[in-house]
Amino acid sequence: MSAASFRALAREAAALYAASGRYARHFAFGKLTRDPVFRHVWDDQLIPHGARILDLGCGQALVGALLTAGGHPGGWTYRGVDASRRDIERARPALRARCELVVDDIRTAPMPSSDAVLLIDVLHYIDPPAQAELLRRVREALVPGGVLILRVADATAGLRFRITEAADLAATRLRGSRVKRLHSVPLAERRRQLESLGFTVEERPMSEGTPFANVLLSAR
Repeated sequence: MSAASFRALAREAAALYAASGRYARHFAFGKLTRDPVFRHVWDDQLIPHGARILDLGCGQALVGALLTAGGHPGGWTYRGVDASRRDIERARPALRARCELVVDDIRTAPMPSSDAVLLIDVLHYIDPPAQAELLRRVREALVPGGVLILRVADATAGLRFRITEAADLAATRLRGSRVKRLHSVPLAERRRQLESLGFTVEERPMSEGTPFANVLLSAR
């Protein structure tokens, strides 16, 4: 999809949030068009047709909005889980007809059988033992041939990593979160962790056009 076509799709997705107010709509459009992860997930068809999608730490459920606006084929289902009631309430008026949205803690939320699980910019908010347990539960929930789509910050990336962490902490505090520190790990360690669970991992830099040190992992 061309940049212009994806921008038009992002505009349609953002328009779904009109009933939730200008902030929700403008945030959705800005995030979808400025963060390269969304176009990459869409263009590379990382989410299989007809997938049962579980989006952990979904925020405003922007992936669900893209799927809704774009008419993603195959009878997909989407379940978004986030601890922020405010974000979920912004998403519900936009996506109620197609998406199930739940306020819950991803560390303990039910984990239904899924074809695709998303953890985009999420893991570093919970401590390492909780990360390990969550990934184990995700592995159990994924059906054979399923995919875990995971974006993480590369803790070995020097200044770009420090900028990434600072931006994440600033954003969480603006949203009223009490997170005091983040729990990122070196990329090689994260890859070994996933491989020990039986995943085959592909990685791709995912910070194009930004100062950050993000990497997208597709684990199957």
